[in-house]
Amino acid sequence: MRKHRDITLKELLLVGGGIIGLVFYGLHTDIPLISILLFMMLTAYLLTLSRKFEDKRYNFLSLGFLFLIGAAMAIFFKQATALSPYYIPVASVVMLVALLYRDLELALIFAVLLSFFVGSIFGGDLYLAGVLLLGSILGALYVWQARRRSRILTAGFFVGLIQSLAVLTFFQHTTLQNVPIAKFCTAPFLNGIISSFLVAGLLPVFEYLFRVVTNISLLELADFNHPLLKRLVFEAPGTYHHSLMVGNLAEVACESVGANALLARVGAYYHDIGKLEKPEYFSENQDKCSSKHDDLSASMSKLVIMEHVKAGVELARKNRLNNTIIEFIRQHHGTSLVYYFYRRALEAGTDEQGLTEEVFRYPGPKPQTKEAAIVLLADSAEAACRTLDEPTAGRISDMVHRVINNKFIDGQLDACDLTLRDLEKIATIFIHILGAFYHSRIDYPDKEKGDPATKKP
Repeated sequence: MRKHRDITLKELLLVGGGIIGLVFYGLHTDIPLISILLFMMLTAYLLTLSRKFEDKRYNFLSLGFLFLIGAAMAIFFKQATALSPYYIPVASVVMLVALLYRDLELALIFAVLLSFFVGSIFGGDLYLAGVLLLGSILGALYVWQARRRSRILTAGFFVGLIQSLAVLTFFQHTTLQNVPIAKFCTAPFLNGIISSFLVAGLLPVFEYLFRVVTNISLLELADFNHPLLKRLVFEAPGTYHHSLMVGNLAEVACESVGANALLARVGAYYHDIGKLEKPEYFSENQDKCSSKHDDLSASMSKLVIMEHVKAGVELARKNRLNNTIIEFIRQHHGTSLVYYFYRRALEAGTDEQGLTEEVFRYPGPKPQTKEAAIVLLADSAEAACRTLDEPTAGRISDMVHRVINNKFIDGQLDACDLTLRDLEKIATIFIHILGAFYHSRIDYPDKEKGDPATKKP
């Protein structure tokens, strides 16, 4: 279910001020009013999307800021420099939109509006607008969902190439045919190269300012040499392997329902880093013979278990993880009940005031995105299947369906957009992967009885 999102007063004031300033500037210069109308059109479009579709995750201020950067570059070239307008790096803004928001539709809208904005400023030059539009569209298509910084630089080369070819095509019908070809091609080609370097250099800055994470940054976080992941290996190896398994489950499940698989995988790698504070209190890091919770009351054990969410958020901020990853840490249990210790408290006959379910529930919030919800389901399903004594295919299937149904009935999936059809696809993926990982092994003959067979792994 898509949710309504209110536009904040801050957004209205700042963007409204930007529009008024642009109008005022346009009335006192030779900038055509059509260019201002293009900015207002984009403003109205983004307002509508921001208000109607929260799942789009558009940040109205950041998108308006990016458009104003493109407009400012055009105005600068018009007012303060004698350079050719074919040097204006419109493609850089469009590529930033495609990378930061992973939304090709939005990037193409930026390409159209910014290109014609520039063309209108330079006397309604449709040739100029067409050249910049072609380069911007190619740049957006090439870097959309890019996972390597080298792809940005490659995109710059092709943007410059297509813009140069477009210039040659447009100008072959003009009276300037005797002018050397290099004179026409230099500016549009260098435009593409400059755009790629601007994007590569400014991308980390905008990721920090806009609090978003791109596929490129996600792959850097997925590096197992990251300090937090290396700490997990040595200090909480059970949690580390659990997180890897959850990441694999979440990635494949996200692919099946059209969610961001890479984001879910990386979010799963870091979702339990809070257990680094007290790893010995979590079952995957304990000896089978004993448990730290044997000497603690149910209420105290509950506090220790629930604390790993808060500790994880603090550890992530200390290590400067992106807020998008921090949300996985905060939401991976939602408001679920710490059922084991709640039941233990009931059996121990603790005072009634301490036996309310609310006291034994995580603080939340519930998962707000498909990716966070899938990590929650993968986390619970993997942990539950790990407890099976005889993990046959039937038992694993029953356990996965039970976990997903319980989370659904408990309302943990109410804040995300997963449908019942999505949940069935996710269950099928989990059963297939967990069944292959936890399947029962056959009993091999004993070597002491003379059989030369050895037990296979």
